[in-house]
Amino acid sequence: PNFNCFHAIAGFFHFKASNGMEAIEIWEGWQPHLIWMDMRMPVMDGYEATKRIKTHLKGQATAIIALTASAWEEERAVVLSAGCDDFVRKPFQEQVLFDKMTQYLGVRYLYEELATNSEGANLTNIAQQGQVRVVEEDLSSPSVISSALAKMPKQWLKELYQAADAIDNERIFQLLEEIPPTQEHLAKAITDFVNNFRCDRIIDLIEETSSLRIGNREWGMGNGE
Repeated sequence: PNFNCFHAIAGFFHFKASNGMEAIEIWEGWQPHLIWMDMRMPVMDGYEATKRIKTHLKGQATAIIALTASAWEEERAVVLSAGCDDFVRKPFQEQVLFDKMTQYLGVRYLYEELATNSEGANLTNIAQQGQVRVVEEDLSSPSVISSALAKMPKQWLKELYQAADAIDNERIFQLLEEIPPTQEHLAKAITDFVNNFRCDRIIDLIEETSSLRIGNREWGMGNGE
């Protein structure tokens, strides 16, 4: 599919890079949630561009999905070893892209049905025609961050709380490396708090999360566990 048309219809902001070096420059200035990485590009290929992005802590918060025409299963291992989070073979259907964005961005879609004749006997999913509206949660909202924190292990939350209370940025960044790719928005949110000298917000959100867990009799700050 035409990526420019696809993303415009789906409602995503996007930038297009013509080579690997340009991809890195765009990532550094924008830090998108997801990159569709063509592995065969001039100047610098997608393998090297992915490696360079993923060497940065902030790069861990960006999902990178490789696009390749290779039909060999061995290519998957090579792509993943370069740092890509997933792998899509060309050619592919638009639905594959929608499914991957749901998996890595947590977006949800509203599908509409359109009658193909005056009687409305045959209905066609508009998404098949490239007409789909995207409903995307604000991944930086306190409720979303609290929900993501609630999914993390209790010991990890305790250590993050202690590091934030001590304003130990180095330890906080070490803990962020343990966040799974599916929770990359949590890593980005906490990174933003640290960079803006708001460790107090991390503490507040963990305390809100612990209150929820106290209600579930699992764990709470200050209960002696």
